[in-house]
Amino acid sequence: MRTSIASVVGAALLCACATATAGRREARKEIAPAGKLRAAINFGNPVLAQKDPATGEPRGISVDLAQELARRLDVPIELVTYDSAGNVFDAVKTGAWDVAFLAVDPGRAGEIAFTAPYLVIDGTYLVPADSPLRTIDDVDRDGVRVAVGRKSAYDLYLSRTLKRARIVRAETSPGAIDLFLQDKLEAAAGVKQVLLRVAKENPRVRVLDGRFMAIEQAMGTPRGREEGARYLRDFVEEMKASGFIARSLEKSGQRDAEIAPPSPGGPSR
Repeated sequence: MRTSIASVVGAALLCACATATAGRREARKEIAPAGKLRAAINFGNPVLAQKDPATGEPRGISVDLAQELARRLDVPIELVTYDSAGNVFDAVKTGAWDVAFLAVDPGRAGEIAFTAPYLVIDGTYLVPADSPLRTIDDVDRDGVRVAVGRKSAYDLYLSRTLKRARIVRAETSPGAIDLFLQDKLEAAAGVKQVLLRVAKENPRVRVLDGRFMAIEQAMGTPRGREEGARYLRDFVEEMKASGFIARSLEKSGQRDAEIAPPSPGGPSR
């Protein structure tokens, strides 16, 4: 009986390993069809990616996730860098990357298959220190100009939700802050952590309490790669559950970023 049970368990383990290997092989064909993983890295969101001050090389949570994914797929990695989320999204139409790290948005979902989020970041406003704007809701009024980075998550969201304020677009999110300061606009929209750093260095501005949106950061791959998308969804859930994302955030100094909860659906396999 013992031999029989051991044989059954061994056969089950071999079957599971074979299934996992086959699944990885199929995912590799779709995620890295050229034999290498081309990962889009967005420097426009410093919570996700930063340039190493000594070498200038990309680092951060998106780089760590891309490298771990390439290791598991057993393929070399190529980091394709961009200065804005808008440019990352535009590049999907030319097939320039295989995986990207972007906020989930209905305006992007037609081109990109997203995982569940792995981070949740607050989107809020930067305003002049003496501004009469005191709350998030105060911003949506006549005469208020809001600087945003073109095709950023908050540009897409605010374009749908602001009724009276006017959006003024810069090419990048850092450029939106420069535009806000140079043209003396009423507000700039952006990632809370970034805006807090700006306000800390510049006493002439302040950050409004609260948030106008929760920016859900996820991994994505071009539409039409169904097996690859399933693999990415499971990969992200494992990275959250294992503590990998928490360790990466700690390493890159992004300790106040919020890790997204597990997906209600759990792993797809």
